[in-house]
Amino acid sequence: MNKMEVQVVTPNGLVFDGEAGFVLAATPQGQLGIMANHQPIIAPLKISSLVIKEEKGGEVISEIAVNGGILEVRDNLVSILANSAECAEDIDVERAERAKERAEQRLEQAKEHHETDRMKRAEVALARAINRIHISKK
Repeated sequence: MNKMEVQVVTPNGLVFDGEAGFVLAATPQGQLGIMANHQPIIAPLKISSLVIKEEKGGEVISEIAVNGGILEVRDNLVSILANSAECAEDIDVERAERAKERAEQRLEQAKEHHETDRMKRAEVALARAINRIHISKK
C-alpha cells in the first residue's frame, strides 16, 4: 500500500505528523478523499472532522476536529494549516459543552438585538463547539 506523509499544523504548533494511506477532509464543495499520488491541490477546509486512515476503508489512525483552514497536497505530502485543531482523544468534552452553551446564549442575544456580525461570530463558535463534541464521542 502506498503511503503519504500527513501533517496538521495550527498557530500553536504541530497536532499530527505521520504516514497514512487515506485522508478524508471536508471542503465547502464537499468531501475530499486523498490517497497517495494524488494530484496537487489546494483547498479551503470547513469546520469539520479530518479523518486519517491506514488505507481507504481501513482502520482510523486519527480523527481531528479542524476549525477551518487550508489543505495542500503535493508530492505525497498532505499539509493542513488549520485555524485550530484537536485530536479526538485530546478534546475536553466538558469545556466544549460549556463553549456550546455560551455560543447559544450569545446567538440568542444577537438575534434579539438584530446584531448581524455578532450573530455570525456566535454561529461560528457554536459550529466549532458542536464539531468538537461530535468528534469526541466517536
